[in-house]
Amino acid sequence: RMLSMSGQAAETRDASTDLTTSERPLDDYVAEVSERTDVRVGVPLPLGTYARGEGVNFAFSSRHSSRVRLELFDHPEDATAARVIDLDPARNRTGDVWHVWIKGIRPGQLYAYRVDGPYQPQDGHRFNFNKLLLDPFATAISRLPNWEFGPARGYDSSVPDGDSVCSLVDNAGAMPKCVFTQEHFHWHEDRPPGHPWSKTVIYETHVRGFTIHPSSGVEHPGTYRGLMEKIPYLKDLGVTAVELMPVQEFNENQVTGIHSQTAKTAKPLKNYWGYDPVVFFAPKASYSSAGGLGQQKLEFREMVRAFHNAGIEVILDVVFN
Repeated sequence: RMLSMSGQAAETRDASTDLTTSERPLDDYVAEVSERTDVRVGVPLPLGTYARGEGVNFAFSSRHSSRVRLELFDHPEDATAARVIDLDPARNRTGDVWHVWIKGIRPGQLYAYRVDGPYQPQDGHRFNFNKLLLDPFATAISRLPNWEFGPARGYDSSVPDGDSVCSLVDNAGAMPKCVFTQEHFHWHEDRPPGHPWSKTVIYETHVRGFTIHPSSGVEHPGTYRGLMEKIPYLKDLGVTAVELMPVQEFNENQVTGIHSQTAKTAKPLKNYWGYDPVVFFAPKASYSSAGGLGQQKLEFREMVRAFHNAGIEVILDVVFN
Protein backbone atom coordinates (compact mmCIF):
# COMPACT_ATOMS: atom_id res chain seq x y z
CA ARG A 1 0.00 0.00 0.00
CA MET A 2 2.84 2.40 0.86
CA LEU A 3 4.57 1.55 -2.38
CA SER A 4 1.39 2.34 -4.26
CA MET A 5 1.11 5.76 -2.62
CA SER A 6 4.74 6.50 -3.43
CA GLY A 7 4.01 5.65 -7.02
CA GLN A 8 1.12 8.14 -7.04
CA ALA A 9 3.38 10.82 -5.62
CA ALA A 10 5.92 10.18 -8.36
CA GLU A 11 3.24 10.45 -11.00
CA THR A 12 2.06 13.76 -9.47
CA ARG A 13 5.58 15.18 -9.57
CA ASP A 14 5.91 14.17 -13.22
CA ALA A 15 2.60 15.83 -14.06
CA SER A 16 3.69 19.01 -12.32
CA THR A 17 6.89 19.02 -14.31
CA ASP A 18 4.94 18.65 -17.54
CA LEU A 19 2.75 21.66 -16.68
CA THR A 20 5.79 23.80 -15.99
CA THR A 21 7.45 23.00 -19.29
CA SER A 22 4.25 23.94 -21.21
CA GLU A 23 4.02 27.45 -19.70
CA ARG A 24 3.22 30.15 -22.27
CA PRO A 25 4.64 33.69 -22.39
CA LEU A 26 2.08 36.06 -20.88
CA ASP A 27 2.32 38.63 -23.69
CA ASP A 28 1.51 35.99 -26.30
CA TYR A 29 -1.40 34.68 -24.25
CA VAL A 30 -2.87 38.16 -23.74
CA ALA A 31 -2.57 38.96 -27.44
CA GLU A 32 -4.40 35.75 -28.37
CA VAL A 33 -7.43 36.27 -26.14
CA SER A 34 -7.76 40.08 -26.46
CA GLU A 35 -10.03 42.04 -28.79
CA ARG A 36 -8.21 43.35 -31.84
CA THR A 37 -10.79 45.53 -33.55
CA ASP A 38 -10.64 49.34 -33.57
CA VAL A 39 -14.06 49.52 -31.87
CA ARG A 40 -14.47 47.30 -28.80
CA VAL A 41 -16.97 46.64 -26.03
CA GLY A 42 -15.34 48.93 -23.48
CA VAL A 43 -16.04 49.04 -19.75
CA PRO A 44 -18.80 50.73 -17.71
CA LEU A 45 -16.57 52.61 -15.27
CA PRO A 46 -15.39 55.24 -14.82
CA LEU A 47 -18.09 57.39 -16.42
CA GLY A 48 -17.02 59.92 -19.02
CA THR A 49 -14.02 59.53 -21.31
CA TYR A 50 -10.76 57.94 -20.18
CA ALA A 51 -7.67 56.85 -22.08
CA ARG A 52 -7.10 53.11 -21.95
CA GLY A 53 -4.16 51.65 -23.85
CA GLU A 54 -4.13 52.89 -27.44
CA GLY A 55 -7.66 54.25 -27.32
CA VAL A 56 -10.36 55.90 -25.25
CA ASN A 57 -13.24 54.42 -23.30
CA PHE A 58 -16.59 56.24 -23.48
CA ALA A 59 -19.22 55.54 -20.80
CA PHE A 60 -22.41 57.20 -19.61
CA SER A 61 -25.56 56.19 -17.79
CA SER A 62 -29.08 56.10 -19.25
CA ARG A 63 -31.55 53.71 -17.66
CA HIS A 64 -34.53 54.02 -20.02
CA SER A 65 -32.72 54.43 -23.35
CA SER A 66 -33.13 51.84 -26.09
CA ARG A 67 -30.53 53.05 -28.59
CA VAL A 68 -27.31 55.04 -28.31
CA ARG A 69 -25.06 56.52 -30.99
CA LEU A 70 -21.66 58.09 -30.40
CA GLU A 71 -20.75 60.76 -32.97
CA LEU A 72 -17.23 62.09 -33.55
CA PHE A 73 -16.72 65.53 -35.13
CA ASP A 74 -13.82 67.28 -36.81
CA HIS A 75 -14.90 70.87 -36.06
CA PRO A 76 -17.08 72.50 -33.36
CA GLU A 77 -19.51 73.99 -35.89
CA ASP A 78 -20.02 70.77 -37.89
CA ALA A 79 -23.62 69.64 -38.36
CA THR A 80 -22.56 66.23 -39.65
CA ALA A 81 -20.36 63.78 -37.77
CA ALA A 82 -17.11 62.57 -39.32
CA ARG A 83 -17.62 59.15 -37.75
CA VAL A 84 -20.61 57.39 -36.21
CA ILE A 85 -20.58 54.40 -33.82
CA ASP A 86 -23.86 52.71 -32.96
CA LEU A 87 -23.69 50.90 -29.65
CA ASP A 88 -25.07 47.37 -29.40
CA PRO A 89 -27.34 47.05 -26.33
CA ALA A 90 -26.34 43.41 -25.99
CA ARG A 91 -22.59 44.12 -25.96
CA ASN A 92 -22.10 47.79 -25.09
CA ARG A 93 -24.39 48.00 -22.09
CA THR A 94 -23.86 46.94 -18.47
CA GLY A 95 -26.86 47.69 -16.27
CA ASP A 96 -27.76 51.33 -16.93
CA VAL A 97 -24.34 52.21 -18.37
CA TRP A 98 -23.55 52.31 -22.10
CA HIS A 99 -19.90 51.99 -23.01
CA VAL A 100 -17.51 51.58 -25.94
CA TRP A 101 -13.75 51.69 -26.53
CA ILE A 102 -12.33 53.26 -29.70
CA LYS A 103 -8.75 53.00 -30.89
CA GLY A 104 -6.72 56.02 -31.93
CA ILE A 105 -8.73 58.79 -30.26
CA ARG A 106 -6.49 61.75 -29.51
CA PRO A 107 -6.82 64.68 -27.07
CA GLY A 108 -8.98 67.38 -28.61
CA GLN A 109 -11.39 64.91 -30.24
CA LEU A 110 -14.91 66.35 -30.41
CA TYR A 111 -17.82 64.08 -29.59
CA ALA A 112 -21.48 63.93 -28.52
CA TYR A 113 -24.30 61.39 -28.24
CA ARG A 114 -27.70 60.66 -29.68
CA VAL A 115 -29.98 58.66 -27.41
CA ASP A 116 -33.32 57.10 -28.27
CA GLY A 117 -36.07 55.83 -26.03
CA PRO A 118 -39.68 56.56 -25.11
CA TYR A 119 -41.13 60.00 -25.82
CA GLN A 120 -43.67 60.20 -23.00
CA PRO A 121 -43.55 63.67 -21.43
CA GLN A 122 -46.28 62.75 -18.97
CA ASP A 123 -43.90 60.16 -17.50
CA GLY A 124 -40.83 62.39 -17.67
CA HIS A 125 -39.37 60.72 -20.78
CA ARG A 126 -38.38 63.03 -23.65
CA PHE A 127 -35.96 60.94 -25.67
CA ASN A 128 -35.39 62.36 -29.15
CA PHE A 129 -32.81 60.86 -31.48
CA ASN A 130 -32.79 64.06 -33.56
CA LYS A 131 -31.08 65.91 -30.73
CA LEU A 132 -27.36 65.89 -30.03
CA LEU A 133 -26.58 65.44 -26.33
CA LEU A 134 -23.58 66.48 -24.27
CA ASP A 135 -21.72 64.05 -22.04
CA PRO A 136 -22.55 65.08 -18.43
CA PHE A 137 -19.03 63.96 -17.42
CA ALA A 138 -17.23 65.92 -20.17
CA THR A 139 -14.28 67.96 -18.89
CA ALA A 140 -14.38 70.52 -21.71
CA ILE A 141 -17.00 71.89 -24.11
CA SER A 142 -16.17 73.65 -27.37
CA ARG A 143 -17.01 77.35 -27.62
CA LEU A 144 -20.17 78.37 -29.48
CA PRO A 145 -20.62 82.18 -29.35
CA ASN A 146 -24.22 82.15 -30.62
CA TRP A 147 -25.41 79.10 -28.74
CA GLU A 148 -29.19 78.93 -28.47
CA PHE A 149 -31.20 76.38 -26.50
CA GLY A 150 -34.20 76.60 -28.85
CA PRO A 151 -33.07 73.98 -31.40
CA ALA A 152 -32.23 71.58 -28.56
CA ARG A 153 -35.81 71.37 -27.35
CA GLY A 154 -37.13 67.86 -27.74
CA TYR A 155 -40.67 69.00 -28.48
CA ASP A 156 -42.20 70.89 -31.42
CA SER A 157 -42.71 74.46 -30.17
CA SER A 158 -44.78 75.39 -33.25
CA VAL A 159 -47.63 73.11 -32.17
CA PRO A 160 -50.14 74.51 -29.61
CA ASP A 161 -49.68 71.51 -27.38
CA GLY A 162 -46.05 71.18 -28.48
CA ASP A 163 -44.87 69.16 -25.52
CA SER A 164 -46.82 66.19 -26.82
CA VAL A 165 -45.22 66.31 -30.27
CA CYS A 166 -41.64 65.17 -30.81
CA SER A 167 -39.44 67.68 -32.66
CA LEU A 168 -37.91 66.56 -35.96
CA VAL A 169 -35.27 69.30 -35.99
CA ASP A 170 -31.67 68.09 -35.96
CA ASN A 171 -29.70 70.46 -33.74
CA ALA A 172 -26.15 69.18 -34.35
CA GLY A 173 -25.03 72.36 -36.11
CA ALA A 174 -26.38 74.52 -33.28
CA MET A 175 -24.73 72.59 -30.46
CA PRO A 176 -21.28 72.81 -28.90
CA LYS A 177 -19.37 69.53 -28.77
CA CYS A 178 -17.66 67.71 -25.93
CA VAL A 179 -13.87 67.68 -26.01
CA PHE A 180 -11.83 64.66 -24.97
CA THR A 181 -9.01 65.92 -22.77
CA GLN A 182 -6.02 64.01 -21.50
CA GLU A 183 -2.92 65.46 -19.96
CA HIS A 184 -0.42 64.72 -17.25
CA PHE A 185 -0.62 68.14 -15.62
CA HIS A 186 2.37 68.98 -13.45
CA TRP A 187 0.99 70.21 -10.13
CA HIS A 188 4.50 70.78 -8.69
CA GLU A 189 3.66 69.14 -5.35
CA ASP A 190 0.63 71.42 -5.05
CA ARG A 191 -1.46 71.21 -1.89
CA PRO A 192 -4.38 73.39 -0.73
CA PRO A 193 -3.08 75.84 1.90
CA GLY A 194 -5.64 74.66 4.47
CA HIS A 195 -6.02 77.88 6.45
CA PRO A 196 -8.10 77.51 9.65
CA TRP A 197 -11.51 79.20 9.51
CA SER A 198 -10.48 81.59 12.27
CA LYS A 199 -7.81 83.02 9.95
CA THR A 200 -9.69 82.80 6.66
CA VAL A 201 -10.46 85.94 4.65
CA ILE A 202 -12.65 85.13 1.63
CA TYR A 203 -12.83 87.35 -1.45
CA GLU A 204 -15.83 86.42 -3.61
CA THR A 205 -15.53 87.45 -7.24
CA HIS A 206 -16.54 86.76 -10.84
CA VAL A 207 -13.80 85.51 -13.17
CA ARG A 208 -14.81 87.78 -16.06
CA GLY A 209 -16.04 90.76 -14.08
CA PHE A 210 -12.95 91.06 -11.88
CA THR A 211 -10.59 91.94 -14.72
CA ILE A 212 -12.68 92.71 -17.83
CA HIS A 213 -12.44 96.52 -17.41
CA PRO A 214 -9.23 98.21 -18.66
CA SER A 215 -8.72 99.69 -15.18
CA SER A 216 -7.76 96.19 -13.96
CA GLY A 217 -4.46 96.62 -15.78
CA VAL A 218 -4.09 92.97 -16.80
CA GLU A 219 -2.89 91.57 -20.11
CA HIS A 220 -5.62 88.91 -20.26
CA PRO A 221 -8.85 90.60 -19.13
CA GLY A 222 -11.85 88.50 -18.20
CA THR A 223 -9.98 85.19 -18.02
CA TYR A 224 -8.48 82.68 -15.61
CA ARG A 225 -5.05 84.05 -16.51
CA GLY A 226 -6.22 87.60 -15.87
CA LEU A 227 -7.25 86.47 -12.38
CA MET A 228 -3.77 85.03 -11.89
CA GLU A 229 -2.30 88.44 -12.70
CA LYS A 230 -4.23 89.92 -9.76
CA ILE A 231 -2.76 87.55 -7.16
CA PRO A 232 -0.29 90.18 -5.82
CA TYR A 233 -3.20 92.60 -5.34
CA LEU A 234 -5.22 89.99 -3.43
CA LYS A 235 -2.19 89.16 -1.29
CA ASP A 236 -1.80 92.82 -0.37
CA LEU A 237 -5.42 92.84 0.78
CA GLY A 238 -4.71 89.93 3.12
CA VAL A 239 -7.01 87.55 1.25
CA THR A 240 -6.52 83.84 2.10
CA ALA A 241 -9.21 82.38 -0.18
CA VAL A 242 -11.00 83.39 -3.38
CA GLU A 243 -14.56 82.19 -3.89
CA LEU A 244 -15.39 82.09 -7.60
CA MET A 245 -18.90 82.53 -8.88
CA PRO A 246 -19.85 79.67 -11.25
CA VAL A 247 -17.04 78.64 -13.58
CA GLN A 248 -18.81 75.50 -14.84
CA GLU A 249 -19.81 75.72 -18.50
CA PHE A 250 -23.07 77.62 -19.04
CA ASN A 251 -24.92 79.24 -21.94
CA GLU A 252 -24.67 83.02 -21.86
CA ASN A 253 -27.45 83.28 -24.46
CA GLN A 254 -30.12 81.30 -22.64
CA VAL A 255 -32.04 84.46 -21.66
CA THR A 256 -34.58 85.39 -24.36
CA GLY A 257 -35.43 88.96 -23.26
CA ILE A 258 -33.86 92.32 -24.18
CA HIS A 259 -32.56 95.08 -21.92
CA SER A 260 -33.88 98.11 -23.82
CA GLN A 261 -37.29 99.44 -24.75
CA THR A 262 -36.18 101.01 -28.04
CA ALA A 263 -35.53 98.99 -31.19
CA LYS A 264 -32.43 101.02 -32.02
CA THR A 265 -30.58 100.13 -28.82
CA ALA A 266 -32.19 96.78 -28.06
CA LYS A 267 -29.74 94.01 -27.21
CA PRO A 268 -30.39 90.48 -25.97
CA LEU A 269 -29.95 89.90 -22.28
CA LYS A 270 -27.02 87.73 -21.22
CA ASN A 271 -26.66 85.14 -18.50
CA TYR A 272 -23.72 86.93 -16.90
CA TRP A 273 -23.55 85.21 -13.53
CA GLY A 274 -23.62 81.59 -14.67
CA TYR A 275 -26.10 80.27 -12.12
CA ASP A 276 -27.47 77.70 -14.55
CA PRO A 277 -24.64 75.28 -15.41
CA VAL A 278 -24.75 72.94 -18.40
CA VAL A 279 -21.85 70.59 -17.60
CA PHE A 280 -20.50 70.45 -14.05
CA PHE A 281 -16.99 69.13 -14.82
CA ALA A 282 -16.12 71.53 -17.67
CA PRO A 283 -14.52 74.92 -16.89
CA LYS A 284 -16.13 77.70 -18.94
CA ALA A 285 -14.35 78.03 -22.26
CA SER A 286 -14.91 81.76 -22.74
CA TYR A 287 -12.96 82.43 -19.53
CA SER A 288 -9.82 80.97 -21.11
CA SER A 289 -7.22 83.16 -22.80
CA ALA A 290 -5.60 80.16 -24.51
CA GLY A 291 -8.54 78.67 -26.43
CA GLY A 292 -11.69 76.63 -26.05
CA LEU A 293 -10.81 73.15 -27.29
CA GLY A 294 -9.45 71.77 -24.04
CA GLN A 295 -7.12 74.67 -23.26
CA GLN A 296 -9.66 75.98 -20.73
CA LYS A 297 -9.09 72.97 -18.51
CA LEU A 298 -5.32 73.50 -18.48
CA GLU A 299 -5.56 77.23 -17.83
CA PHE A 300 -8.02 76.65 -15.00
CA ARG A 301 -5.61 74.19 -13.38
CA GLU A 302 -2.75 76.65 -13.80
CA MET A 303 -4.85 79.27 -12.03
CA VAL A 304 -5.59 76.98 -9.09
CA ARG A 305 -1.93 76.00 -8.83
CA ALA A 306 -0.85 79.67 -8.87
CA PHE A 307 -3.32 80.61 -6.13
CA HIS A 308 -2.20 77.71 -3.96
CA ASN A 309 1.43 78.62 -4.53
CA ALA A 310 0.60 82.09 -3.24
CA GLY A 311 -1.08 80.65 -0.14
CA ILE A 312 -4.60 81.39 -1.37
CA GLU A 313 -7.30 78.73 -1.39
CA VAL A 314 -9.87 78.41 -4.19
CA ILE A 315 -13.54 77.86 -3.42
CA LEU A 316 -16.06 77.21 -6.21
CA ASP A 317 -19.72 78.10 -6.19
CA VAL A 318 -21.71 75.07 -7.41
CA VAL A 319 -25.37 75.52 -8.31
CA PHE A 320 -27.49 72.42 -8.94
CA ASN A 321 -30.07 73.97 -11.25
